[in-house]
Amino acid sequence: MLTAETAWRLFIERGYDNVTVADICAAAEIAPRTFHRYFPTKNDVILEPVRFMTTLVSEHVDSSPADLPDAAVLRSAMHALGVFVVEHRQWLGALRTVIQESHHLRATHQGVPPEREQELSAKLAARHGESGGPGWRRRLLVAYAVAAFRIWHDDYLRDKISGDPLARLDEMVATIEQE
Repeated sequence: MLTAETAWRLFIERGYDNVTVADICAAAEIAPRTFHRYFPTKNDVILEPVRFMTTLVSEHVDSSPADLPDAAVLRSAMHALGVFVVEHRQWLGALRTVIQESHHLRATHQGVPPEREQELSAKLAARHGESGGPGWRRRLLVAYAVAAFRIWHDDYLRDKISGDPLARLDEMVATIEQE
């Protein structure tokens, strides 16, 4: 989408804190109403990659065979997410830079929101026909997988991984306790 690409270009050039919605609209040659049709706020442009990535993991869990153990589902989902990160390294690296350079975003951007981890835990529980919400073990399993991915993601974008980055991700996520 041209609007998001324009916003990202401006964020990278000027810094998030120095770009307004009016600046984005002028550069993209659109009306503010058009911008707000897709993004309620400027911050939503920044959140889009995170939303996409959490949706990717959620869809992966939904499409996994019912008899696959939760740890295997999470390992596979984190690998699929890693493939996305490797394919979009430049864009995600720019996101990281934009966040680090913005006082506002550093204070408000915390990565995967806890409610998304809770949703993922509930999806895993539902695969087993469990109701009443996921138990602490399943929630901890999800938190562990997300933390392993977050550490890998940070190391990958900082060029701290030598060799195959996906093999390193698989190694890190494989440490999830087997069910």
